[in-house]
Amino acid sequence: MDWTPHLTVAAIAERDGRFLLVEEQVNGETVINQPAGHLDANETLMQGCAREMLEEAAWEFNPEALVGIYQYLLPNSPHMYLRFAFCGRLIQEYPDRELDDTIIRTLWMTRDEIAALAEHRRRSPMVLQCVDDYLAGIRHPLSLISS
Repeated sequence: MDWTPHLTVAAIAERDGRFLLVEEQVNGETVINQPAGHLDANETLMQGCAREMLEEAAWEFNPEALVGIYQYLLPNSPHMYLRFAFCGRLIQEYPDRELDDTIIRTLWMTRDEIAALAEHRRRSPMVLQCVDDYLAGIRHPLSLISS
């Protein structure tokens, strides 16, 4: 059996104590997530992160540090996700840009608002874990990743 984990990148953007998130439709459910998605062929992790932020939230984003690498096994499933979460700087918003088909809207939420969501409303436990690690000051230099 050929098995490959789902390699994803996620952008953590914070402004005035609020985090930029997306509300998206996944398998018939409406969930909250960081702007995130699968890495495309021939792009670096940082390029993928910036692309996902633009496609899902209409913001130009500059990844500045790696917050963490997260492994998540989807319950009752053989699917495992390996997420590289980056924090960085929002550069410019493109409010007229069309968002990915699955994205309902963008929103800004505090950590407590994210934590108060019912567990099934967060796309995965990684959503809150990334925010908590960011708030704990975890930052790894981008030089940790050789590309």
